[in-house]
Amino acid sequence: QGRQTCARKGQVVMQRPFVMAVSVAAVVIALAGCAAGPDYRKPDVEMPVTWQLDAPWRQGTPSDEQAKGPWWERFGDAKLNALQQQAIDGNQTLAIAAARLTQARATANVASAGMYPQVGVSTRASRLRIAGNRPLTNYNSPNFATVQNDFALGMNVNYEVDLAGRVQRNVEGARASSQQSAADFENTRLLLSADLAGNYFNLRELDVELDVLSRSIALQRKALELATSRHDLGATSGLDVAQQQALLDTTLTQVDVLRKSRAQYEHAIATLVGTPAPLFSLAPELVPMTPPAVPLGVPSDLLERRPDIASAERAMAAANAQIGVAKAAFYPSIMLAPSYGVDSRNIDTLFNAPSVVWSLGVSLAQTIFDGGRISANVDFAKGGYEASVASYRRVVLTAMQEVEDGITGVAALDRAYTQAQAAIVSARRVLDLANSRYEGGVSTYLDVISAQQSLLNSERQAAQLLGQRMLTSVFLIKALGGDWPDAGIARK
Repeated sequence: QGRQTCARKGQVVMQRPFVMAVSVAAVVIALAGCAAGPDYRKPDVEMPVTWQLDAPWRQGTPSDEQAKGPWWERFGDAKLNALQQQAIDGNQTLAIAAARLTQARATANVASAGMYPQVGVSTRASRLRIAGNRPLTNYNSPNFATVQNDFALGMNVNYEVDLAGRVQRNVEGARASSQQSAADFENTRLLLSADLAGNYFNLRELDVELDVLSRSIALQRKALELATSRHDLGATSGLDVAQQQALLDTTLTQVDVLRKSRAQYEHAIATLVGTPAPLFSLAPELVPMTPPAVPLGVPSDLLERRPDIASAERAMAAANAQIGVAKAAFYPSIMLAPSYGVDSRNIDTLFNAPSVVWSLGVSLAQTIFDGGRISANVDFAKGGYEASVASYRRVVLTAMQEVEDGITGVAALDRAYTQAQAAIVSARRVLDLANSRYEGGVSTYLDVISAQQSLLNSERQAAQLLGQRMLTSVFLIKALGGDWPDAGIARK
C-alpha cells in the first residue's frame, strides 16, 4: 500500500510539468493570430472619368473582367500569327520569366509551410565507452569506465507560435510576390508580342516602300530611254539625259539603304522567336495592313487590364507585409518542441516501458536591447512600402499617358494617310501633265524630273504613314493591356 501511494504521488509530480506545459501552450496559441503591422489596403489613385477622345473615336466597352487572348489575330495576318506562336514557344526572355514565376511560387509554398508544425524522426545505434576519469558529479560517488550500447528511436516536433503574426505576414508577402511574378510574366508576354508585331509591321512597311521604289525605278528607266532617244535624234541636249540618270542613281541608292534596314528588322524578329539570325528569313510580301478597331473603355479599366499595374500593386502588398515582419521582432519568439521516443542499451528492451523518453516544453526568447536595430528595420520596411506606393502611382500615370498618346496618334495618322492618298493622285496628275508638256516642247525636262521625284516622295510617305498606323495601333493595344472580347468597338 505504501508503494502504491508513492507511485500515485510520483504520477502527480510527473503530471504537474505536463499540465503546466500544456497550459502555457494553450495560452500562447490563444494569443497568436494578432499580426503585427498594418493590414494591406490598396491606395487610391486619381483616375479621370473618360479619355480625351479625338474623332473618329468613341467610348467602348471592353469587358475587362474576361480573359485576354491573342490580340495580334485581330490584324488578320497568318504569318504574324505563326511568328507569335513561335515566339511564345521559343523566346528566351519569356522562358526566364516563366522560371522566375516557378521560383516565386515555390518560395510562397516554403513560406506557407512555416504555418504548420515540422515533424521529424531520428534514430541512433552506437557502442561507446564512457571514461572513468571524467569529472565527478559527486565526490562520494566515484566514476567507473563503462562500455555499452546505445539504441534510440524518437520523434520530435518543432512549431513556432506565431504570437506577433511574423509567419502570417511572411506568408502574405511571399504570396504577393508570387502574384507579382505572375503579373510580370504576363507583362513580359505582352511586351514580347508587341515588340514582335512592331518589328514585323516595320518590315512589311519597308516591303511596301521597296515596291514603290521598284515601280519608280521602272518608270525612271523608261523616262531615261525616252530622254536618250530624243537626245540621239537631236531634239534635246545631253543635260536631260544626265538629269534623268542622276535621279535613277539616287533612287537605286535608296533601295540598298532600305534593304539594310529590312535585314535588321528580320534579324530582330529571328531573335524574338528564338531562331539564330543566319537561319531565319522572311520573304518580301505586300500584305494588307489595316489596324483593327480598338475599344477604349474607361481609364479605370487600366487598373485591371495592364499586367504592369497589377505587378506594381502586388509589390505594394509584399512591401506592406514586410512592415509586419519587421515589427514582429519587438515581440517574444515562442517555440514548442515536444519529443517522444525510446532509448535503451539493449535492443531487445528498446520498446519496453522503462525505455520511453519524452519531453514537453515551451521556449521563449525576447530581445531586451539591440541598439535600435529593430526600429531601424521597421523604418526601412516603411520606406520600402512608400517607395512601392510611389512606383505604383507612377506606373498608372505612365499607362494613362501611353493610352492618350495612342488615341491621338491613331486619329492623326488616319487623317494623314487619307491626305497622303489624295497627294499621290495629285502627283500622278502633275507627272502626266509634265510629260505631255515636255513631249510637246512647252517645258524643260526639269519639270518632268521634279514631278517624278514628287510622286516618289508622296508614295513613300503614304507607305511610311501606313506603317506608322500599324505601329501606333499595336502601341495602343499594348497600352490598354492586350486583347478584349467582342463586346463593343471604339471606332466606326
